[in-house]
Amino acid sequence: MLRVSRLRKVFYSGNGMEKVALDNINLHVEPGDFITIIGSNGAGKSTLLNAIAGVYGIDEGQIWIDGLDVTAQPEHRRAHLIGRVFQDPMIGTAASMSIEENLAMALKRNERLGLAQGVSQGERARFKEMLSLLDLGLEDRLQEPVGLLSGGQRQALTLLMATIAVPRLLLLDEHTAALDPKTAEQIGELTQKIVAGRRLTALMITHNLQQALEFGNRTLMMDQGQIILDLRNPRRAKMTVDDLLGQFESLRGTRFLDDRALLA
Repeated sequence: MLRVSRLRKVFYSGNGMEKVALDNINLHVEPGDFITIIGSNGAGKSTLLNAIAGVYGIDEGQIWIDGLDVTAQPEHRRAHLIGRVFQDPMIGTAASMSIEENLAMALKRNERLGLAQGVSQGERARFKEMLSLLDLGLEDRLQEPVGLLSGGQRQALTLLMATIAVPRLLLLDEHTAALDPKTAEQIGELTQKIVAGRRLTALMITHNLQQALEFGNRTLMMDQGQIILDLRNPRRAKMTVDDLLGQFESLRGTRFLDDRALLA
C-alpha cells in the first residue's frame, strides 16, 4: 500500500545550519496496517508524514502509494489518495460553511467539480446516519456553521471528512494532542472504530506511549530522522511503556526525552 525507499530530507542545506530531518528512511506498509509512530521531539515524525503527503519535496528516495510512484507529484496531485487529520482542530474544516457542506466537499473531493445541487437528499440522509455514529448530536445540526462547534466536535468531523471517501492512506498527525483528556480519549476510540470499520491503512503520530502500544498492529520508533525500532505483534502486544522506554535507551544509550510523552 505504501512503500518508502531511501528517503532523505535536509532543511537549510548549504547555509551552515543544515538539519537532516529524514535519513535513509525505508518503510513498507501493508494494506490494512494501522501503524503508530513515536519518537523524541525533532525525531522526524511529522516530516515523514509531510513528505508522504507531498507537503515537502524530498532530496533523495522514492515514495509509492497503492503502487503509484508519487515521488515527483505535488501535494494536490496525490491528495485524492490521502486522508489527513492534523493536531489543530481548526484545520481541515471550513468554519463559515455548514456541517453538511463540509461533508459534501469531502465526499466529492475525488470527483470533477461542476454545476450541481449543493447537497442532495440522499447525501443528507447519509450524512445524518454517519454523524449519528459519533454520538455527538451533530446529525441534528447539519445546517449549522462548523465554526460554532467545539474543538472536539470539529476534530470528530474532520476525522469523518478525511475518511468519508475511503482514502488509500490515512495520516493522523497528533490528532488528539490539542484536546482535553476526555475528548482525546473519545476521538481515539472513534479513530479505532473508523479505521477498523473501513479497513483503512493508517499512520498515526502520537506522544501517548500507552496509546502507541494499544492502537493498531505495529509501532515505529523514530530518532534523529531514522526508524530505529519496528515493533509488530505478537512481540508488541506483550510490551509495556517501561519496556518501550528501555528499548530506546538500549538502542541510543540515552533517555527518551519528550515531556509530553512521559506525562501522557
